[in-house]
Amino acid sequence: MSARISYDSVVVTTRIRLARNFADYPFPNRLKNVVQAREIVRLIAAELKHTDTFDQYDMNNIPPERAAFLKERNLISRDLIENRRISAAFISRDESISVMVNEEDHVREQYFLREYNLEKVYERISGIDDIISESIPFAYDKELGYLTACPTNLGTGLRASVMLFLPALSRKDLMREIMPSLYELGLTVRGSYGEGSGAEGELFQISNELTLGLSEEEILRSVKDAVEKIVEFELREREQMLLDDERGLRDKVLRSYGILTNCATMEEGEFMQRMADVKLGVATKILHGNMSDLDNLVVAMRPANINRLNGAPLGEGDRNAYRAEYAGKALRSMKLFTWR
Repeated sequence: MSARISYDSVVVTTRIRLARNFADYPFPNRLKNVVQAREIVRLIAAELKHTDTFDQYDMNNIPPERAAFLKERNLISRDLIENRRISAAFISRDESISVMVNEEDHVREQYFLREYNLEKVYERISGIDDIISESIPFAYDKELGYLTACPTNLGTGLRASVMLFLPALSRKDLMREIMPSLYELGLTVRGSYGEGSGAEGELFQISNELTLGLSEEEILRSVKDAVEKIVEFELREREQMLLDDERGLRDKVLRSYGILTNCATMEEGEFMQRMADVKLGVATKILHGNMSDLDNLVVAMRPANINRLNGAPLGEGDRNAYRAEYAGKALRSMKLFTWR
């Protein structure tokens, strides 16, 4: 593999999520007793104090704008928001851990890492899971494993996912060739916000589809094998893009960089695509910068995140103007482009 392109330029985040329910309470879809729901939240809060420092968000008590902000950062789900009457979230100060309570299941524990390391992520979230289970018995069946609201989570209740930046495979329409083989392996491909979301910014989430009948180790190995093959495929195709038309690729990257750093308004969809061009430019050494900084900027320019930066909600037109000004300043400060 050429030294021009690094492995880190493909992997955005590694995440593992565990789905759990308590043995002595109705599942959330049948949990009509608000007192019981609040008791579950209190139990989780008490156990999490032993693991890290968390901010608690009772979904029924936070404004919609705050909920949208957390969702855009992948810290809570749409289902948690819709179940706001009884749901809550506990989020670590560094936003690496999110524990959703009374979403589809009583507990959804997830840990994010800004690098590729499934084993490290699994070890961290398993430690939290062990602490919770020591005091509160989970619903478990000897044959089926952990009992969950959705049958696809039965068994280990473990969903391992890796977010990948795949511009070469996406632009060459090669993801269509990859998906069938992944489905045959019990894996799935989703967009950056999970089930039902599109691949904005050429981001794709690779994860296991089933957990029943598989051990945690087998799931991790299956996802790891698939991800590493896809990464190698993407890197080869990026190299081929450079060989086929380096001048054309350079022109596309610099045009997007130029527009992003000099425009007066920028709609979200165009912003995502032009940022994908800039990220591809950094990945192929046409530009010089840090991929994590660019990923952070992408999240910061989501609608609710912009409103939070502004200190008050903005209409679409003003938000597009804010995005253009803020992103332009941020990109110029990164000094991605130098004349040579």
